[in-house]
Amino acid sequence: MLEALFRRVEDKRADVVEFTRDLIRIPTVNPPGEAYTPCAELIGNRLARRGFHVRYLRGEDTPGDSARYPRTNVVARIEGRRPGPCVHFNSHIDVVEAGQGWTVDPFGGEVKDGKVFGRGACDMKGGLAASVIAVEALIEAFPDFPGAIEISGTVDEESGGFGGVAYLASLGLFSKPRVDHVIIPEPLNKDRICLGHRGVWWAEIETKGSIAHGSMPFLGDCAVRHMGAVLDRFESELYPKLAAKHTDMPVVPEGARSSTLNINSVHGGQPEGFDGLPSPCVPDSCRMVIDRRYLIEEDLAEVKEEVMSILDHLASTRPNFDYRIRDLMEVIPTMTDRDAPVVRAVADGIRDVLSKSPDYVISPGTYDQKHIARIGHLHDCIAYGPGILDMAHRPDEFVGIDDMVDSAKVMAQATMALLTGTR
Repeated sequence: MLEALFRRVEDKRADVVEFTRDLIRIPTVNPPGEAYTPCAELIGNRLARRGFHVRYLRGEDTPGDSARYPRTNVVARIEGRRPGPCVHFNSHIDVVEAGQGWTVDPFGGEVKDGKVFGRGACDMKGGLAASVIAVEALIEAFPDFPGAIEISGTVDEESGGFGGVAYLASLGLFSKPRVDHVIIPEPLNKDRICLGHRGVWWAEIETKGSIAHGSMPFLGDCAVRHMGAVLDRFESELYPKLAAKHTDMPVVPEGARSSTLNINSVHGGQPEGFDGLPSPCVPDSCRMVIDRRYLIEEDLAEVKEEVMSILDHLASTRPNFDYRIRDLMEVIPTMTDRDAPVVRAVADGIRDVLSKSPDYVISPGTYDQKHIARIGHLHDCIAYGPGILDMAHRPDEFVGIDDMVDSAKVMAQATMALLTGTR
């Protein structure tokens, strides 16, 4: 049975390449959320021709959604010949900006040296194409399969997933009894199973001051200097404390097994974007966005308190120090059990296809598994797909053709095992 299934996948090698190229050529850049609808329709039209029931669901009133940039998701489902569980493949269709430094057209889908190049090739249009090929091969080889299979193309993962998986999960589309097992084909390398991710807390800190003429700063109060005091305390106290924390989670790369804090942005004084000279003013506001990644051994309240204690201490000891802090995003760490059905099924597929045991890893950043777990309350979920994680978001991003074919075989075998309850 497996040989017949794998032959079907191999026969679709050229198809997975062309489908990946077609997906790359639609520049679904986020932000702002370009071309979501045509990309969703490309996926939906293909699956409709293969017997799937297709729905387009717009994440209305979610961040970024507008008439110009609708948050269009596609969900396709095909029912088997008899009752059984549902296996769902979820891929995000949005990509980050191309950026500089490319030697090929970032939206050309160029093929060379056994690779498909382009923005999103690795993260994660190659994985999306591989999952579609896997499912199509399974349906062709075993048309009497039990249960149901779903494939979704969702939006905004790169900006939190609120118009995509979070929205669909709020509608019950990622909960039992509708769905039992979820595989997200993120680029974690074809011999790895990603069990989950670290936690994240994004927050905006604003320090306040008083505006005055820049030639007489002593008559005002510089909010940027106050923010400098915050950064100084971060450097001297917080960063060493975070570096000393370590996790038993198998996070990759090694540096992410400690807690981390990134300063995403700092804005003080007059807004950017004016080409002329700024006016001479003491800034009365400075805003900083922090990106705190934390470990499963940490509690979110304690994570926040580490920052709040610094701010409160400055407020009590630094003259005129005043601040405001605003939560932007909170995500609890998640880690699927290694004995979960979807983990075992994909692990068996890796052993059979690649003749090696899988590595079990945790992602340093979050992806849409967070919404499936916290909103859908579905925990039989992993990330597994082709692509080298280090290539994501970089110039000359690519996905290997052999990697797509191999991972499609793994996904096809795992799907059959989950649907039939066999190993």
